[in-house]
Amino acid sequence: MRHRPPRGTAVAAVLVTVLAGCTLPPGAVPTGTAPDQGITVTTGAAPNQDVVALPEGSIDTAVEELPGIVQAALQRTGVPGAAVAVVHGGETVFAEGYGVRKLGEDGAVDADTVFQIASLSKPVGATVVAREVSQGVVEWTTPVADLLSGFELEDPWVSTHATIGDFYAHRTGLPPAAGDLLEDIGYDRDYIIDHLRHQPLNPFRASYGYANFGTTIGAEAVAAAAGTDWESLSEEQLYKPLGMDRTSSRHDDFLGRENRATLHTRVADRTFEPLYERDADAQAPAGGVSSTVDDLSRWMTLILASGTYDGEELLEEKALLPAISAQSISSHPTAADQRAGQYGFGFGVGVHPGGRVSLSHSGAFNLGAATTVVMMPSADVGIVVLTNASPVGAPEAIAAAFLDEVQFGHATRDWVEAYGKATANLSLPAGDLPGVPAPTDPAPAQTLSAYTGEYTNEYFGTATVTEEDGSLVLAVGPEGGTTAVLEHWDADTFAFTPRGENAPKGSLSSVVFALDGGTATSMTVDFFQSQSGDLGTWRRAG
Repeated sequence: MRHRPPRGTAVAAVLVTVLAGCTLPPGAVPTGTAPDQGITVTTGAAPNQDVVALPEGSIDTAVEELPGIVQAALQRTGVPGAAVAVVHGGETVFAEGYGVRKLGEDGAVDADTVFQIASLSKPVGATVVAREVSQGVVEWTTPVADLLSGFELEDPWVSTHATIGDFYAHRTGLPPAAGDLLEDIGYDRDYIIDHLRHQPLNPFRASYGYANFGTTIGAEAVAAAAGTDWESLSEEQLYKPLGMDRTSSRHDDFLGRENRATLHTRVADRTFEPLYERDADAQAPAGGVSSTVDDLSRWMTLILASGTYDGEELLEEKALLPAISAQSISSHPTAADQRAGQYGFGFGVGVHPGGRVSLSHSGAFNLGAATTVVMMPSADVGIVVLTNASPVGAPEAIAAAFLDEVQFGHATRDWVEAYGKATANLSLPAGDLPGVPAPTDPAPAQTLSAYTGEYTNEYFGTATVTEEDGSLVLAVGPEGGTTAVLEHWDADTFAFTPRGENAPKGSLSSVVFALDGGTATSMTVDFFQSQSGDLGTWRRAG
């Protein structure tokens, strides 16, 4: 059985980095030159705030170079459209769109085009939580079980002790992508959160598992404490105060925008097509926000100003700082000269080669979206890039090339190539059968009626296998709404093509029936088994 990394969460997990300090205090930035090296150092109040000084005028120059950076990245990757914004000194200094909202149509992308921002929803949502912490509604250390009645995970002790912060830092022990396949087959937020109690846990606070529905649990707890739903809370506590008029955590609102970007799925190298919709309402706090670069510029301005916007303190710096500080090791070094990846409460946090702290997050839907944000507090600069195509590293490459110009005055590497390689695994087919030759002389199956019937699974729910027009059809999810034809492979093994966010083009999975007395008693579906911690076996009902 072939196990493979989760897909819907992999981009953000790959790109989280380290936070080691905070914004330099005003007046604490004398400069000096390192002996015999010609390196100008901007020194802070403490040694861990020292950074390599920026070249004179580099931010202005980087902004001037940005259109060419964006256009080159889109041309090289084939991504249909992008919107990019830069904030600096409390202002939006750049906001432009490139390409088209949908291939084959005339609508151009501009700064007001609404994109689905995928996992960039996490740091936006963490800002909502920070505001609730500021107002005394919750603390990052509040156990979610105190706020969500009946909440439980596999381990009772973890169930009662896991905090809002633990879920936002992905350190509860939930495995990566826990719950994502339940969403893929149509289950709603309540069902998914309830059934995560069946997921085997990794060590509590000693492991990192990037999970959309872990973040969603933390957000649901905060909304419960506030006495409202998460979507309304986000709107009232963040979007409205910042004037983010085109931002929403509801998919219906996104569909209601005339100026919106269509998802484009990668079907070949540099080739994308508008094939699918992606309703992420079930995981809205983690991946369901839609927004514009103009709106997100307002949010970046708030973060870079440590919670102040337009002269008003919207959240206390002490409530925000834990979110933008390292809380979990997201990736351990594999060599002594590597920096570890770290994660805060909803923010990726890191240190650039010049010593500057960055706050970042990427997001992606394999069905057709890729986004990124990077903020550099010591330079008071941030960039957000939204695109309408499957993840191929384009937004990250644009942001990295811009920040190279900011920090060093020149590119340090080919970022399109580097991030293309970093995201290549996301388009690999899922399941255990891609590339496996079909048997040339397969053993015959039983009569199809031997496999038909109803099967139960405590995690994925009921599945039915029926015979239609001489083939087996598998139906899973609420009311059997997700179906697939099972093609005979060999003996009691069949094959099917999974669909959805976690099943890129070319995916192919086995379905293995176990029989007793000529009748199937169980079936194991590799696509579900290998991505859910061995929970993909259904047993015949009754």
